[in-house]
Amino acid sequence: MTVICRFAPSPTGRLHVGNVRTALMNWLFVRERGGKFILRIDDTDLERSTNEYEDGIKEDLGWLGLNWDATFNQSHKFPAYEAAAKKLREDGRLYPCYETGEELDRQRKLQRVQGKPPVYNRAALDLTEEQIKAYEAEGRKPHWRFKLSGKTVHWTDMVRGEQSVDTSSLSDPVLIRGDGSFLYTLPSVVDDIDEGITHVIRGEDHVTNSGAQIEVFEALSDHLPIFAHTPLLVWKDGSPLSKRLGSLSMGELKEQGFEPLAICSLLAKIGTSDAIEVRASMEALKDEFSFDKIGRSPARFSDEELLLLNGKLLHETPYAAVKEHLESLNVGGGEAFWNLIRMNVSKVSDAAGWSTVLYSPMPGRIEDEDRAFCIAAANCLPDKVTDETWGEWTAKLKAEQGRKGKSLFMPLRRALTGRDRGPEMGQLLVLLGADKAKARLKGETA
Repeated sequence: MTVICRFAPSPTGRLHVGNVRTALMNWLFVRERGGKFILRIDDTDLERSTNEYEDGIKEDLGWLGLNWDATFNQSHKFPAYEAAAKKLREDGRLYPCYETGEELDRQRKLQRVQGKPPVYNRAALDLTEEQIKAYEAEGRKPHWRFKLSGKTVHWTDMVRGEQSVDTSSLSDPVLIRGDGSFLYTLPSVVDDIDEGITHVIRGEDHVTNSGAQIEVFEALSDHLPIFAHTPLLVWKDGSPLSKRLGSLSMGELKEQGFEPLAICSLLAKIGTSDAIEVRASMEALKDEFSFDKIGRSPARFSDEELLLLNGKLLHETPYAAVKEHLESLNVGGGEAFWNLIRMNVSKVSDAAGWSTVLYSPMPGRIEDEDRAFCIAAANCLPDKVTDETWGEWTAKLKAEQGRKGKSLFMPLRRALTGRDRGPEMGQLLVLLGADKAKARLKGETA
């Protein structure tokens, strides 16, 4: 069997980490099995869907490396959905309802008062022709509900194991609104049948929906995908991500300087038994993917953890991979500069600060108690700096000035870079040059 999965975003906004985790799970599973990954654009909501958001979704997926093998828009398939609705009507599984939103709300409130579950009472099935004509004369347009069997639906979930949903505990789902537009369920089922989707991988908030959807599948076809419902993504403290989604969109994370592989590494590993470490490639993530590794607890997203992974990724990134980005930031220095500072950046943009340290005029940072020592160090520094200079120079200062350890090295680092931490000083001294180093050691701007 060729594995076929789909990712189905709505073009009503940009992708955020929650969307991307679902897309990533589908993509990793498909690529690990050598299957087909379909991008389905769920744009049946014609008022809210825009071409701009659709283009943004595709741009985000491309940036992340989540390439697709085929794509289509649901808005191009309305005739197929109408045909499916016709079949369901003819089979007695889709029936018209005329209750208003207010009437349904009153019905639910009454059921709660009576201690009953707020399940639709199917009153529409008992309407007479005269009652229907009266509603239509009022200008009411019917919404259409799918008639559930009332039986228990069973399936084996790839994450949650054996699952069951008692459909008698559910309201018959609305498939078509009063204005004739389709809700999610019917188009999704029709598309999954048409495209031969073998596995539906999504968040566990859809578990209950699966009971109703399986019955819609069975009413339209013999085709039924395998389901995998993954634990939801939450914030690091366990709270919902909803209030932070704007700042966790791919556009925002890209603008902040996060690398796509760092994002994918984190989203692929949180909530699993694997160590949360940056991987060298999407291929490596694909090879390690397994539903058996996914736990049942919510996956906790941490921006600090993402930043840590981003830095670790850059620490191993060659100059060629960041050359264009550095140039866009007007950061010079070439490969030697990048190799020197990459262990001290969390984002490529951090290189700009180190570029200032090395190539822009700045005064040395010298504490009063270290001023005489730094002047002595300047006078001791040879006019030509090589790879061996740092070791020879500090050894001489240690012998002459009686300093060692932190009291020897920290004043030199602060005077030369203005910082307490940073790259290996021997290489940094070579790039800085003798003249600039001497000036800064004397407290001059250089």
